[in-house]
Amino acid sequence: MRTLSELFDSTTVVVPILRSASREGEVILDGPKLTVIPLTTPSGHGLRRKLLFPFWLCRNTPILAREILRADAVHAPIPGDVGTIGMLLAFLMRKPLFVRYCGNWFVQKTVAERFWKWFMEQFSGGRNVGLATGGAIEPPSLRNPNIKWIFATSLTDQELKDCSAQREISSEGRVRLIIACNQSRNKGTGKVIESLPLILKDFPSATLDVVGDGESLADFKKMATMLKLDERIAFHGKVDHPSILRLLKQADLFCYPTASEGFPKVVLEALACGLPVVTTRVSVLPHLIKNGCGVLLVEPTSRAIAEAVREVLTDNERYHLMSTRAIETARQYSLESWRDTIGDSLRDAWGESLARCVTTSI
Repeated sequence: MRTLSELFDSTTVVVPILRSASREGEVILDGPKLTVIPLTTPSGHGLRRKLLFPFWLCRNTPILAREILRADAVHAPIPGDVGTIGMLLAFLMRKPLFVRYCGNWFVQKTVAERFWKWFMEQFSGGRNVGLATGGAIEPPSLRNPNIKWIFATSLTDQELKDCSAQREISSEGRVRLIIACNQSRNKGTGKVIESLPLILKDFPSATLDVVGDGESLADFKKMATMLKLDERIAFHGKVDHPSILRLLKQADLFCYPTASEGFPKVVLEALACGLPVVTTRVSVLPHLIKNGCGVLLVEPTSRAIAEAVREVLTDNERYHLMSTRAIETARQYSLESWRDTIGDSLRDAWGESLARCVTTSI
């Protein structure tokens, strides 16, 4: 938000506030002339959340409507309840609208996902800017050429320079693997854990860092215990941005056999640190790995992961080349470049004078 707010004279962020005792891994939401307008957090989960959501709407929609009415233009990131409501209110109020799709543009499984894509394809163009998070040679939509790709990143130009370090395979036989993500089953952490006994046959000193929190973390810890890998796997939980970069710099290979993605910023963070990546042919990942900075798995099985790790870490010349290309790839995706790409799209649609004040709904 700090980077995006640099485009405007003032920015108002309308966002649900979660009151939590834990602050681990959180960062301050700030920026030049940035104001936060709090909403309540929707209650419950699953069916209970759906049943209670109309009450949340009655309480919070007037706040959203008031701030959108005050704004010169509206930024609505989706997926998300507030982004969706903000998008629809801005459209009804005929406000210049910037919709940024942050999910997996390539796959729409739910009614909501199909609606978001339909809305963007139907109304992007003119004063309505539509950007889909991802990347490919072909445009996001053949139905509406006004929708453009936008990447996602967390690293400034300076951080990209500070992170970059040419890697070599350890002469001492040390192998340190890492996966960092929301710890849910579709991200592939379980597959990496299952592959570790096979990897240990080739690299007896191999270890694995698991970074991040999530609904399946407890299950992954049980899996590690069941496979007698407690001494080989370190579960770090939710950590802040500098800590993730520190752990990536200490690793040798980033393993990410994910099943569903939009534009995974953590992969760029790994590449920026010179880490080759073992991942899947999902979403934008083939586009990121196309220059040879990693290995794309045909099937994310534990055996395939182990074979890919062996393939990368037994060829020092290839590993060195992968590391070089990883750094080269990451340098194309700085926060400043992200900001400027968005700014160019908004200026083309809104003009210099209009793209100066925005209400952002998250």
